[in-house]
Amino acid sequence: MPTRRRHQFVYGQLAWMVATVLVLTVLGALSYELFFVLSLIGVLIVTELTAPVNVTPAWRRRLRWLIAIGLAGFAIVVTRRILEILPPEVVPI
Repeated sequence: MPTRRRHQFVYGQLAWMVATVLVLTVLGALSYELFFVLSLIGVLIVTELTAPVNVTPAWRRRLRWLIAIGLAGFAIVVTRRILEILPPEVVPI
């Protein structure tokens, strides 16, 4: 049972990431930041869709670290984008 769930998670995440690359390429908007953010959204969605009902396996508990690191990276991406938008006189360097 845990192996089946783990495979569902991996295959679901791979499918999400491949679809993300294809859609971003078709739209002409492929960038590392956008791919990272959409992949993080995919991790969150696939994690919820493949969550077991009663017991949380050890590999699922380790996913929390991956999600925490992804959210920290997301905060960095958002901060960089906000700093790009703000006028130079607002942000002293």
